[in-house]
Amino acid sequence: MRDFIRVMKALSDPNRIKIIKMLQHKTMCVCEMQSALQISQPAVSKHLKLLEDAALVGSRKDGLWVNYHLADGSSSPYVANILGNLKHWLEDDQQIAALLEKLPTFRREDIC
Repeated sequence: MRDFIRVMKALSDPNRIKIIKMLQHKTMCVCEMQSALQISQPAVSKHLKLLEDAALVGSRKDGLWVNYHLADGSSSPYVANILGNLKHWLEDDQQIAALLEKLPTFRREDIC
């Protein structure tokens, strides 16, 4: 039950849901997410830490950047099911749709 609660708590914040939705479309660094969400770098990092602890998100270092991506769901059936369903959920939400529309404009080369 502990793993289930960790996943549900990780998804209990609108900014964390937005991060998940963005990562469905592309791998991103913290500065890209910060620019997209219009929140501070420490806030983005805190959200990412919670998402990583719940095994929803993974990261990989690439030179100066740390690239964040969606987890594959192999570590937990809860994560696999939630990520699978979230691909189809909230696409028609006004905030999510606006964010995803602007997603191609958030480029680390221009931001960081």
